[in-house]
Amino acid sequence: MAINGGLGRRLTRAFFLQSAVIAIAAILGVRAAAFIIEDVLIQQALEDEAAYFWDLYDQDDSTPVPDTLNLTGFRSPRSDTTSMPGDLQFLPPGFHTLPDRNALTVAHISEHRDQRLALVFEGEQVRDLSLVFGLAPLAFLLALVYLGAWWSYRATKRAVSPVERLAGAVNQLDLEHPDPDTFSVEHFGARSDVEVEDLAGALKGLAKRVNNFVERERSFTRDASHELRSPLTVIRMAADLLLAQPSLDESSRKAVTRIKRAATDMVELVEAFLLLARESELGVEFEWVCVNDVIQGEVERTRLLPTAADVQIHYREDARMMVETSDKVLSSLAGNLMRNAVAYTGVGDVHVRVEHNAIHIEDSGPGMDSNDLDHAFEAFYRGRNTGRQSRSGYGVGLTIVRRLSERFAWPVEISSAPGEGTCVTVRFPNAQPTGATD
Repeated sequence: MAINGGLGRRLTRAFFLQSAVIAIAAILGVRAAAFIIEDVLIQQALEDEAAYFWDLYDQDDSTPVPDTLNLTGFRSPRSDTTSMPGDLQFLPPGFHTLPDRNALTVAHISEHRDQRLALVFEGEQVRDLSLVFGLAPLAFLLALVYLGAWWSYRATKRAVSPVERLAGAVNQLDLEHPDPDTFSVEHFGARSDVEVEDLAGALKGLAKRVNNFVERERSFTRDASHELRSPLTVIRMAADLLLAQPSLDESSRKAVTRIKRAATDMVELVEAFLLLARESELGVEFEWVCVNDVIQGEVERTRLLPTAADVQIHYREDARMMVETSDKVLSSLAGNLMRNAVAYTGVGDVHVRVEHNAIHIEDSGPGMDSNDLDHAFEAFYRGRNTGRQSRSGYGVGLTIVRRLSERFAWPVEISSAPGEGTCVTVRFPNAQPTGATD
């Protein structure tokens, strides 16, 4: 959606547009008045003057032709017009504008019996009078209109200036530490309107609520990090104690080792999810991580899942690349995609391929129709074409993937069709070849 400029600019544009419309209307009005004077009033007056002269001529053929300051008449026999001025001799009956004279010099030619009458109206004085008695009042009226428009513009500008200052305060607001006093009414003018006061009060209340939310979020992430680490640390320590027992058989040792590795992964995953929950990444240090090593590690972990017992996972590298991130964030994203692919395949194959700037995870499961694709990233949504393949999970894996991809600008694409499996592609626009970051 297109966004217009600020209220001040829009008001300025509206004022100048209004001024231009008024000026154009005035010019058109003057032109219309000139047309009426020249083409209507003058012509009608000349027609009446000619008719009046011919009436007098019928009564007395020695009646003189009109001769005033603005009107000059010429009469001659119809068969011999040499006594008339040269530009009138060959004009047909009717109205004519004489090009060699003033712009408002109009000639009216009429014929009666064997006589020809030419009436020439000199309109220069009429033009001067129209300037004095027409344009002067018009200019005065325009001055009043422009003055009123300017006063309205200034009044409107003063009315919206508190809103502009309020918008500026919102734009400069620090969302990490919003100061409610920024929206105090006295900052927006002593004569602020009721609406501005209401808006400023609402924003002030919102700033206070944001402060409370930020504080609660920080408290939650701090407490969650501590409370989740503690039991996981206990699990890891207990696993170390069990592994130190010489009487532990090999099968039990493998199980305890898996418990310890899962607890370690959980600690790191908790850090990754807390990072995802935070609004700001300040204080978080990323490093260049080899995507291939992380993906290969997730492939090995996925193969150990009970749901992968009847699934063959094939891994292929077409290139090696590095991305700047947290390895557990990347591990969480890839792990969720692989576990999802294995769960929905049930029996079949999953192909994992790493390219120079993307990873592809393709399964041979039942696939998804267009409706399932539209809702694939929604939390707790389960596809309708899953059959019995996916009995585990809660429908949040792809939701986590989408949030991670949006947070770190890694586009995710899904292509699927019923009966043809599903292919998920994650692209890394800022990936570098292995060794480029050394």
